[in-house]
Amino acid sequence: MGKSWLSCALAHKACRDGYAVYYARAPRLFADLELAHGDGRFTRLFRMLVKVDLLILDDWGPDRLTASQRRDLMEIVEDRHGRGSVLITSQLPVPIWHEVIGEPTIGDAILDRIVHNAYRLELDGPSMRKIKAAETIEPAATNGADDKPKGAKK
Repeated sequence: MGKSWLSCALAHKACRDGYAVYYARAPRLFADLELAHGDGRFTRLFRMLVKVDLLILDDWGPDRLTASQRRDLMEIVEDRHGRGSVLITSQLPVPIWHEVIGEPTIGDAILDRIVHNAYRLELDGPSMRKIKAAETIEPAATNGADDKPKGAKK
């Protein structure tokens, strides 16, 4: 079971229980927020991100945050604090999140609102993508492995 799969399963359950959920891959969300600043959608997008019951940020941390991304994340986390849940998936351990945020004071403020009241699930084991890829390759490699191609001589 992978991080994204698990977060989506929890999102589906929350929806079935009547909660509003918004799922976004973190890099895409930050790109959307940047565009929204320029085209006038920021207030509406921000309001939606703050009001949903469960905000899922998938694939947190592949890139260091820019100053604008830090400010946006701080505002979202601050306005959501105590009002709704945030589910974050990441391949990075939590102590490295300060480096991803990039500014110590803002990093402390963001992580203080996220980490200290969090339930943490640390998944261990191989990547589900690697397992699925191996499963699809393995049957193809074993099917007909002893068969000679048509027209082949013995």
